[in-house]
Amino acid sequence: MTRWRRPDELLLTLLALLSAGLWAFPLYWAVVTTLKPEYEVVAPGIRLWPQTFTFGAYAYVLANTNIARWYLNSFATAGAVTVLVIGMSAGCGYAISQLRFPLRRLLFGLILASFMVPLQALIVTHFVLMNDFGLINSWGGVVLPQLIVPVVVIVYKQFFDSIPREFREAALMDGASELRLFTQVFLPMNWGVTTALAIITFIGAWNAFLWPFLVASTDRAMTVTVGIVQVHDSFGVQYARNLAGAVMAAMPVALAYLIFQRRVTEAIALSAGIKG
Repeated sequence: MTRWRRPDELLLTLLALLSAGLWAFPLYWAVVTTLKPEYEVVAPGIRLWPQTFTFGAYAYVLANTNIARWYLNSFATAGAVTVLVIGMSAGCGYAISQLRFPLRRLLFGLILASFMVPLQALIVTHFVLMNDFGLINSWGGVVLPQLIVPVVVIVYKQFFDSIPREFREAALMDGASELRLFTQVFLPMNWGVTTALAIITFIGAWNAFLWPFLVASTDRAMTVTVGIVQVHDSFGVQYARNLAGAVMAAMPVALAYLIFQRRVTEAIALSAGIKG
């Protein structure tokens, strides 16, 4: 209590704790619901703790759905999106920052302007293109439209601009090519940025729902975020089972956030244009 010498500090701390509790309560309620039998879930009243613990909802999801396949699809597509977005964005950011070529500023202006177009506005166009390419219900169809992430290009350009020109000039005097400059000089100086952006890109690709829901309608290409809506049976809505599927779908992302919390926070700050 000696740390809170002023009433306003104590008040702000209490407000922060209250806000954290309000945010965390739905997560707690979802997890607790998955540990209840269905008759207890639909019983009148509010019980913050199960009277009867059961893992039947998780057992049902594991035994009666293709969640293993959905996990594989999610890891494959999210991993591919992450690798391709980071690779292409780093190369594009390096070219705009360090190379001098015609229409360079126009290209960067188009990338900035792409923020004005929400991804949802391109859904129909993307679907028509994927259908023409024969990529409906395939990993390629899930991955390709998610490669449009202009903020990653902008963040890379910002950090490449901050590297002193002397590094580039010294490497060129030693006979280094542009590829060696990019891979052995500029990228190693920004591994922290690359790691942070890769984590946040992977989480975003894993959590994507709208586009995978439209393009993947079979278990062969369905991701886990889409697959959990298939957790139902002939008896109607089963809340514990549905929430068990949602918890299992969110578990990898939650673990990634807990492990790489500092990097995720850094990536959010970078995406907001804050240079740490």
